[in-house]
Amino acid sequence: MAPVIYPTTNFTATEQLCLDRGEGIYVYDTDGNKYIEGLAGLWCTSLGYSNTEVMDAITEQLHKLPFSHTFGGKTHAPIMQLAQKLKAMVPVEDAYVFFGNSGSDANDTHVKMLRYYFNAIGKPEKRKIITRERGYHGVTVAAGSLTSLPANLAHFDAPLEALHILRSDAPHYYTGRQGNETEAQFTDRIIGNLEQQILAEDPDTIAAMIVEPVTGASGVIVPPEGYYEKLQVLLRKHGILVWADEVITGFGRTGADFGCTAMGIKPDLMTFAKQLSSAYFPISASVIPGWMYEAMINQTNEVGVFGHGYTYSGHPAACAAALKTLEIYERDNLFEHAAEVGAYMQAQLRGIFTDHPLVGEVRGIGLIAALELVSNKTTGASFDKGAAGAAAQKACEANGLIIRAVAGNAVALCPPIIITKDEVDDMLARLKTAIDSAYGDLKDKDLLAA
Repeated sequence: MAPVIYPTTNFTATEQLCLDRGEGIYVYDTDGNKYIEGLAGLWCTSLGYSNTEVMDAITEQLHKLPFSHTFGGKTHAPIMQLAQKLKAMVPVEDAYVFFGNSGSDANDTHVKMLRYYFNAIGKPEKRKIITRERGYHGVTVAAGSLTSLPANLAHFDAPLEALHILRSDAPHYYTGRQGNETEAQFTDRIIGNLEQQILAEDPDTIAAMIVEPVTGASGVIVPPEGYYEKLQVLLRKHGILVWADEVITGFGRTGADFGCTAMGIKPDLMTFAKQLSSAYFPISASVIPGWMYEAMINQTNEVGVFGHGYTYSGHPAACAAALKTLEIYERDNLFEHAAEVGAYMQAQLRGIFTDHPLVGEVRGIGLIAALELVSNKTTGASFDKGAAGAAAQKACEANGLIIRAVAGNAVALCPPIIITKDEVDDMLARLKTAIDSAYGDLKDKDLLAA
């Protein structure tokens, strides 16, 4: 075993699959086995593998200017061009962009900029941030504290109180409903819970609420219709900023340019990474409105600098990769393609799996989806210790499909957005075989609830 500390891995089960190369929507292991990459790596390789245009853009930039930092007045053409491109795309008023290296550090940057901004306008007490149960926003100290998944919090002693993190209800009707509650009643209840929490905490102490338009690692939760409309009314009423974490949903994943567009959100802040460069080079973006940027100028002048930044903020090769990726999205109409093929994938998933005895819920939008695996279809009872998710993931790999078990017993799908309908059919046929196999295995082990 190599002396690697592997991320998000059980240290007793490392090096299970060694990938060697990729092409299109496929990856190959070191034994030559071919797999459909059904999760686009980690929700990120939107253009699939071995896109020569992006690779050539990176290589050309490396030959021209392989590195330049952007501290103390220095800049370069790719970072300025990328910022202008994003400014023209995002639904944020007069947007300004800070570049980093990962979704985690981008969310950390927002935490710091929120404090910097509210200090600048004389409201230092306005620093609490609301997150949601089952939310995922990264794993650095601040972003990891915004994350609500048990495995990401256990044993790390996240400084939740020091960072003033508040948690609200997850907008997942299937697992969160009470009795015969309708979706509308469920939405009204959790929005009511949130308002009570805001009032108890004092709205003047709350800076922002962070939301994934559609969640990823928590199981692809698509909130009920009307949830975001009511949520935004509540937050605006109390002067709380709307912060959209688009690390997974940005750039076509939902069948729209952004998850905010698909879900009807008008954000104040936005976070990007992953599909910004199709993951070919690490880059992230923290987007704020112009009025927030303008308010911080005097403070940077007083201190002499805006005392935050990374060596690789706006790395020229990363910016070149992102610029080419955005060009390809636009030129090849890939957001429209994702909408069309995504609608097809969603319909096929529901047709194949809605009545499957192991599947309690099929959910998703565009080219992101999940199957909730249950031990009893009538009651929705789950499996202990993610037994069904693990069985399904193993069976999928045996059938040449890489997916990810998330939130215990949900099977997530998030293929590259270049996928075709024929490739969707192939992917779902492999998934059906795997889910059937997992069901038989769980039944043989007497793990299904009566």
